[in-house]
Amino acid sequence: MAYNRYQYETSPRKLKPEYETIKKTYPKKSTARKKNNKTSRSNKKNESLKTEKSKREKIVLYVAIGFIALFAISYRYSVIDKTYANLKGLRADLGTIEKETAQLEANIESSLNLTKIEQDAKNLLGMQKLSSGQIVYVTLPKIDYVETSSEEIMEEDTNSNWLIRIFNKIIDTLK
Repeated sequence: MAYNRYQYETSPRKLKPEYETIKKTYPKKSTARKKNNKTSRSNKKNESLKTEKSKREKIVLYVAIGFIALFAISYRYSVIDKTYANLKGLRADLGTIEKETAQLEANIESSLNLTKIEQDAKNLLGMQKLSSGQIVYVTLPKIDYVETSSEEIMEEDTNSNWLIRIFNKIIDTLK
């Protein structure tokens, strides 16, 4: 009697591949003649023309999008350049205004000279310095007209003990 060493269900499992195998399907060949052989060829040509047209349309679309993007970038740079030129002009105007301000301040400081003011007052307005006869002295009595208040101001000590406060109130009422 032969001894059978095979154990059932001990064979390793088969692993599934990580990729799927592509099965090619071939069209069945028929022995019948094709009637619309020309029409199928024209359909294939039409389909190839359609795909070429769609490819051309995509290319034209991408070129148009690129052109629009470049136009937007160049427009942005032109706006920046225009703003920078405006800023440069404003800075030049600021420089001239600052120079004019400095000149006006120098003119004002020179016109504030006391000797010049005195000469202008004598020559243009006919003014003169005071003489001793024009000075009038005023004497005021030395009485103080400020009255003191008759009320006595009491300061409350908030830091004192409550017993001392009660005692002070009793003394105040007795007075």
